[in-house]
Amino acid sequence: MPWKNQGGGPWNAGPKGPWGSGPQSSGPRPPDLEDLLRRGQDRLQSLLPGGFVSGMGIALVLVAALVIWGLSGFFKVQSEELGVVLRFGKHVRTVQPGLNYHLPYPIETVLLPKALRVSTLSIGMTLGDDPSRRGRTMRDVPEESLMLTGDENIVDVDFTVLWRIKPDGVGNFLFNIQNPEGTVKAVAESAMREVVGRANIQPVLTGARTTTEANVQELMQKTLDGYAAGVLVQQVQMQKVDPPAQVIDAFRDVQAARADLERLQNEAQTYANRVVPDARGRASQILQVAEGYKEQAIAEAKGQSSRFLNVYDEYKKAPDVTRQRIYLETMERILGNAEKLVYDGGAASQGVVPYLPLNELTPRRQPPATSGQPQPSGSTR
Repeated sequence: MPWKNQGGGPWNAGPKGPWGSGPQSSGPRPPDLEDLLRRGQDRLQSLLPGGFVSGMGIALVLVAALVIWGLSGFFKVQSEELGVVLRFGKHVRTVQPGLNYHLPYPIETVLLPKALRVSTLSIGMTLGDDPSRRGRTMRDVPEESLMLTGDENIVDVDFTVLWRIKPDGVGNFLFNIQNPEGTVKAVAESAMREVVGRANIQPVLTGARTTTEANVQELMQKTLDGYAAGVLVQQVQMQKVDPPAQVIDAFRDVQAARADLERLQNEAQTYANRVVPDARGRASQILQVAEGYKEQAIAEAKGQSSRFLNVYDEYKKAPDVTRQRIYLETMERILGNAEKLVYDGGAASQGVVPYLPLNELTPRRQPPATSGQPQPSGSTR
């Protein structure tokens, strides 16, 4: 049943609304829409001769609207942007920074991606609020940073990727991938896990960082090009590469032991570098002495053989004389240094033993010449 005000309320205060409040007679009221349209029509008719409905007025309005519509195609591309012009939704061209023009909407539209800006993407870490410090701090994300190496060790890797849109691949960037940043992050994490999974933990932690960064960048670019993502990976930077916090103390002990091993190896190598040349010098000296003894022995053997051949030649000429001479020379060598006593057998039978000390009466003969210097065949002793 519609509400009616039959008597002005229980206190006869006049007509009231459904919530008990009467009409408000004072204060501003909102403008009437019909009144505003009527006033605008009257003003336009006063400006256009012949009235608003005349053909000239309609033509002028259409021309003005057409001019405004045509001017709406001007647009400005900022310094770090590229303009991607779409004609009925299809990519037709890419324009550089500055003032440009496209056909007005809805024929052509323009997209302005930040194609010349280098973006930074962090993997394994994120910004977080720390109440004890001012500003924001980096917080580790174990789900992204913990990786398995080729020798079945766990390493904690935090790294950043610097990337941008390819100047000739803006269309691919806008239309081939739905979430560009998420795609780059997924590809970066996958590439790092693959590269780390092929290497041992020691090179990753020490001297192979540069190689690892280059391999990850190459693998990322290859994967993104396979997706036709229109993304250029400029650099991969490894921020932190450590063992997990639970085993870092034990790992440092292993590193210290490895450093001691390298130090001892270096000391041993230094000692070897000092001792080996001395040993080689002594060995060379011994070889030279042996070579000299060899030459001497060969020369002596040749001299003895030459003497024997000479004696043999003399023996063939006079065998008896040569045999007797050889016998005498041999006895001379044997008895030359021996003590000699001469006994007279006839005198001994008479009870007298004559004694003749020949060695004391005659000077001791010099030892015979060496076998390498044979005596003349006619010499006598």
